[in-house]
Amino acid sequence: MNPVQLKPFDFASAVARAGLSAPQGLAGSAKAAPVAGASFADAMSQALQGVSRSQLEASRLQREVQMDNPTVSLEETMVAMQKSQIGFQAVLQVRNRLVSAYSEIMNMQV
Repeated sequence: MNPVQLKPFDFASAVARAGLSAPQGLAGSAKAAPVAGASFADAMSQALQGVSRSQLEASRLQREVQMDNPTVSLEETMVAMQKSQIGFQAVLQVRNRLVSAYSEIMNMQV
């Protein structure tokens, strides 16, 4: 069973990865340089691939539990299923927001 490890959130590096300018008052980051080659399409593709892998892993663990594999615990399986469900819901919300923004832009009068 893999323990969950959380990394501390580094706001300055997140701003730099997003390609945004640093807000005033943020110490240590005068300029935020965008990451070369990173685009929204790449980020979305990586997120979808991550969710897909998570769902495949949850399905595999579920199948192993159903076959009474003693090396796979029910708790590990349930956590993997919840992770994949949360990831799917997050991607679904992003998709809904994108469709909404696209519709709003298309309905703008020029």
